[in-house]
Amino acid sequence: MKTTRPIFTSPQDVETAFYEALERADLDAMMAVWAEDEEVVCVHPGGPRITGYAAVREVWRRMFEAGSRLRIRLSEPTMVQNPFTAIQTVREQISVVGDEELRAPVIATNVYVRGALGWRLVLHHASPAPPAPASENPKTLH
Repeated sequence: MKTTRPIFTSPQDVETAFYEALERADLDAMMAVWAEDEEVVCVHPGGPRITGYAAVREVWRRMFEAGSRLRIRLSEPTMVQNPFTAIQTVREQISVVGDEELRAPVIATNVYVRGALGWRLVLHHASPAPPAPASENPKTLH
């Protein structure tokens, strides 16, 4: 019995579902946001480029089975959108539930496409954020 995949009516709906599935470590919910396409791509920070629906599913399965539950705080979103494509960049501050240590922030790019069954994720590329710039406050030279 095949389960019905949700229809996402906007890129923002897919984005929300993606991060909720990530925080819950819910593989079925995670894969429901991805286009069922061999051209989908996922790159985790410091990891290789994973292509194809089955390979992307496998990398998420392994990550979720590792057992760590993540909490992700998003900031600094930007989005470029046309009727069939949306590109969002966001800063992810990731922490592990039950661990007080803050992880280095990550910059993620998510690309969504609109098809007959609504919007779907086709690319998630995350990489470590560069160090924050030094304070913008001018130094006093007295």
